[in-house]
Amino acid sequence: MIKVGDALPDVTLQEYSEVEGNGCSIGPNPVKVQDAAAGKTIAVFALPGAFTPTCSAKHVPGFVTSADEFKKAGVDEIWCLSVNDAFVMGAWARDQKTGDKVRMLGDGSGDFAKAAGLTLDLTSKGMGVRSARYSMLVKDGKVASLNVEAPGKFEVSDAATLLAQAKG
Repeated sequence: MIKVGDALPDVTLQEYSEVEGNGCSIGPNPVKVQDAAAGKTIAVFALPGAFTPTCSAKHVPGFVTSADEFKKAGVDEIWCLSVNDAFVMGAWARDQKTGDKVRMLGDGSGDFAKAAGLTLDLTSKGMGVRSARYSMLVKDGKVASLNVEAPGKFEVSDAATLLAQAKG
């Protein structure tokens, strides 16, 4: 499993943008993790699936409502990762009204989750292998703090916990 001090996995995620801008197509657009994280402080949180109950009711909303506080604490971007495709993540972004507050990044094949050693096998529930629920503070592409949930829990990967670490 990835740990504090480790570099983020050298993989490419996918992002669907609602509005064309900055010379980008609407999507999906590749996001090379190491390039996108270079020189930035990023609050990353990951969850098992888009539109799932805890993820939609608690996890994403906490980061959306805390986005301004993260910026004040020196966080450049907030990323939400899930083993879903970019189109699903784009639809979920619309549903959750993430706007420019949280980047919703699809880890469609689970490459990031696997490379980080943070997978969760939900095959028995018909969901396949997904991402574990966690949050991490990343500084210049390296993990500065990591909060991994026990399966079925939502206690340490919330926005308030990561915000406190960002302020610390």
